[in-house]
This record gives sequence, structure tokens and C-alpha cells, in this order.
Amino acid sequence: MVGVMVWELHLPACQSLKDKRTIVKSLKDRMHNRFNVSVAETAHHDLWQRAELTAAVVSTDRRHAESVLREADQLVAGADGARIVDTSTSYL
Repeated sequence: MVGVMVWELHLPACQSLKDKRTIVKSLKDRMHNRFNVSVAETAHHDLWQRAELTAAVVSTDRRHAESVLREADQLVAGADGARIVDTSTSYL
């Protein structure tokens, strides 16, 4: 079972790509360290105030994958400097 969650983020305080990288890298590192998921910035690389992050988790149990992604979603929702615009989840 592979669970994939995609977040479309608005980063209102970012005034440069450096500001954006700081927020995105922090989110990616915290998700990877806390939940052992693979995380990547998957779109909007050249926009200062917009980012798309994708996280993937591999598990033998769908409930476990759902739980991990739900907790990762809560982490992103509570992140300073980032606001979730849209989210999608899929299981393969």
C-alpha cells in the first residue's frame, strides 16, 4: 500500500525564493524525521509565495498509511508561514 498526499500551499510572507526555501525545507525535514515519509517539492519552483509538497508513505496496512498521512497533514496545517490552499490524497 502506497499513500500519497499533495498539499498546495500559499506562503504569504515570502519575499524571495530564499524565504520560500527556508519554509519548505523546514516542512520537508520535519515530516521526514517525524513520520519517515518521502517528501518533495513537486511544483511552483520559481514562485515565491506558492509551493506544492508531496509526501509518500509505504505500508502493508492502509490504516497505518492513512494515520501517517493524517498526522503529516496536521503538521503542515500548523506550520508557521504556510497556509494550505488545497489537499489531495490517493492510495495505490
